[in-house]
Amino acid sequence: MRISELSRRSAVPTATIKYYLREGLLPPGRATAATQAEYDEGHLRRLRLVRALIGVRGLSVSATREVLGAVVEHAGERHQVLGLVLGARPVDEDAQEPEPAPGAAEVDALIGALGWEVSEHAPARAVLGETLETLRSLGAELDPAALRGYAELAERTAVLDLDQLDPDADPLEQAERALLRTVLLEPALLALRRLAQENESARRNA
Repeated sequence: MRISELSRRSAVPTATIKYYLREGLLPPGRATAATQAEYDEGHLRRLRLVRALIGVRGLSVSATREVLGAVVEHAGERHQVLGLVLGARPVDEDAQEPEPAPGAAEVDALIGALGWEVSEHAPARAVLGETLETLRSLGAELDPAALRGYAELAERTAVLDLDQLDPDADPLEQAERALLRTVLLEPALLALRRLAQENESARRNA
């Protein structure tokens, strides 16, 4: 396809596509003339992933380039590709393990009790630990049984998330869909929780 068709199908302006080409985020097309090139479905899938990394996840161009390089390196490892795109895995495999964050021991214990396989570099570990510490400092400590209950709900949500991915799809397409649904669906999940809380309060206090 010509660059105009690539722009139409991806909903990315031609000028932006040319910028991504100059920055190395997209590989060059097949030259058909001195100033013309053709692009294929691989370019379209990669362009959509670039758009999601920059526009949805909020990465810089340089960070996106690093993630894409790591994705290409691990193209046959779907679990690794999803982790890289979602920020759960480090781009640099030789990165040192992070310093223990507040609440790290509690988070480690929960992950171990659940039997989850989670990277030591997963940013969500630190977020969870810091949140638990904040709750504790405010006198609103979460009961361990309640925390496990929330974790089990999250586990079921993760099953729903990944069940919606086409197992036969190209890894880049899978990664883009996973990223969009992870980031963009989170406000909807929070809204559903608020609605459910209101309903449960009405039921209990009728």
